[in-house]
Amino acid sequence: MFLQCSDLVAECAEVFAVNGRIHVPDALDALSATALHAALRDTDRWALVVNSGDEVFDIKPDDRAAQGPDLDTRLAALAAKGGRGAFQFIFESIRLSEQGEPYEGEPAMLGTLTRFLNSEPFLTFTRQVTGDPSIAICDAQATRYRPGHFLTAHDDKVEAKKRRAAFVLNLTPSWQADWGGLLNFIDGDGHIAEGYTPAWNALNLFRVPQLHHVSYVNPLAGADRLSVTGWLRAL
Repeated sequence: MFLQCSDLVAECAEVFAVNGRIHVPDALDALSATALHAALRDTDRWALVVNSGDEVFDIKPDDRAAQGPDLDTRLAALAAKGGRGAFQFIFESIRLSEQGEPYEGEPAMLGTLTRFLNSEPFLTFTRQVTGDPSIAICDAQATRYRPGHFLTAHDDKVEAKKRRAAFVLNLTPSWQADWGGLLNFIDGDGHIAEGYTPAWNALNLFRVPQLHHVSYVNPLAGADRLSVTGWLRAL
């Protein structure tokens, strides 16, 4: 696995310095991106993640099956109601790395990815683009957004975790903007300052803290919104 965009460091750093964020197309070599997509598409290890205030529920696949096929629908309706006036999210996740350690589960390709994300070439690239030499580790989770899933506005700031930047590696082969699921950045007036469609094999990097959200995935969506996300952190 290697980073195809490593020769664009200077250009990326220039954009990041102005905006605090960047969208980098064709991030990984094509074989790795295709293999990662297949791993996420075919696995059944997805947990449903939803919050109620500050409490986060991570509902594992076996528990989802035991509670019946309408669980996701009921929770999506509750999440939509909760999100009208408070921070709210609902999506599916596979936890990959909490402190930069390699993922040891299946599919094995995700372990390869976590090792790559904590390799010196990738960390060096992110330090150079963000201008932050304190970046030392990268945590990660795989995410899958389906119709009814969303993540309301937040800025990712958690002092104890020492997050310096966030990343999203998009792994859906095709996506249309009108399906929703856009990564939108919000300015001080509440307007969308910039939005990124989850384009195939694109890497998004953005400074923390920065107000953003993932827009509601609507019933038009003809695919799952697959990605690997996380934070670049200092020690």
